[in-house]
Amino acid sequence: RCSATALSAPCFSLTLTLSHRRCLQSEGALDLSLCLVKEADGSVLLPILPSCLSQLDLQSLSRMLASDKGCQIVWSQASGNKLERILRELLEHHGEVWVEELRRDLPRSFQRHGDLILLGENCFSSPLWRNMGDQLWAAVAGGLGAKRLAKMSRISRDGFRSPVVTMLLGENSWVEHVDNGIRYQFDVTKCMFSAGNITEKLRVAAFDCTGETVVDLYAGIGYFTLPYLVHAKAARVLACEWNPHAVQALQENLEVNGVSDRCTVLQGDNRQVRLSDVADRVNLGLIPSSEDGWPVACRLLKRATGGVLHIHQNVTSPVPNAAAGDELQRASGKEADRQAWQTWADGTADRIASLLRDVTGGPWTTAVLHIEHVKSYAPHVHHVVLDLQCRPLEFSEAKNDSERT
Repeated sequence: RCSATALSAPCFSLTLTLSHRRCLQSEGALDLSLCLVKEADGSVLLPILPSCLSQLDLQSLSRMLASDKGCQIVWSQASGNKLERILRELLEHHGEVWVEELRRDLPRSFQRHGDLILLGENCFSSPLWRNMGDQLWAAVAGGLGAKRLAKMSRISRDGFRSPVVTMLLGENSWVEHVDNGIRYQFDVTKCMFSAGNITEKLRVAAFDCTGETVVDLYAGIGYFTLPYLVHAKAARVLACEWNPHAVQALQENLEVNGVSDRCTVLQGDNRQVRLSDVADRVNLGLIPSSEDGWPVACRLLKRATGGVLHIHQNVTSPVPNAAAGDELQRASGKEADRQAWQTWADGTADRIASLLRDVTGGPWTTAVLHIEHVKSYAPHVHHVVLDLQCRPLEFSEAKNDSERT
């Protein structure tokens, strides 16, 4: 490949540059066969798949990453695909001929965790690769700049969403991933890591939770628990998790980030948690839906003052009118998405108010503070987060009286 489409981002810190990369990757727009390039003026080029050009919203990208510096689409000369070149040479050494089918069988996406690359399941499926033996994986690792290599085949249906991962090169499957100054350590064969949630982790990190008690109902290895503790400065976090492998990683991560003294890990089904009336804020970070945790979250909120629920959900929006022109169709599609999110948020607010009334025996008010778009799984399926303020009616009325006087 002699040229590539790229997103040109101004000179950012490493953390923000990686945030742009992960944001593009979460939208399925990042061309993972090419590398990031730093220009002489300090700007960074992030390679984009041409098929995604029309869907990119650069203003939203900058807003999501809290950047006031613009991004632009540019064309850049690329030096070619290093991995493809290495594998061509390996095949020729074994007397095989490179064909287009093999290019389509190369990884289009992967996760990088330190010196380990985790490949997706839709690559290296051709029988030709098997003739290469262990030389293949050493070549792939070299082409991708890694020392260890693993491949995911599917997600287990064991109730824990455990990955089914095979180590291809190297034996140690524990890795460390650093996001926004937070160290996440985990076993890639036992736990998943969602790089696509980076924008939401950055948003949580920007909260001011000083003096608050936060409950994370689906803590995993600490995706949101750690930003609440490290950056948002929560006084205390109660982290609920039922996967024993994730609990082990979570406890390690609390230690390596120096926040274990402010976190209590509650292992097991969060529906069996017997706590109540403790939380200023509850994080419900489970998709496609966290609805099973809503009654638990309502029970956990402080009875006297209430608090905020951060409710994750995959929301499906209607298909826009196909008869409209491309630009009009995109505009109507975005408006339809926003309307679908708002409709879901309003219905959720009503449902939560009803649950709170059932739990406490008294009336509550709920208010939609914000709806955050995290990522898209398909053209009309979106991962969103609802920030919902929940207050007992007496508290709301007393606060209104105080503000009037």
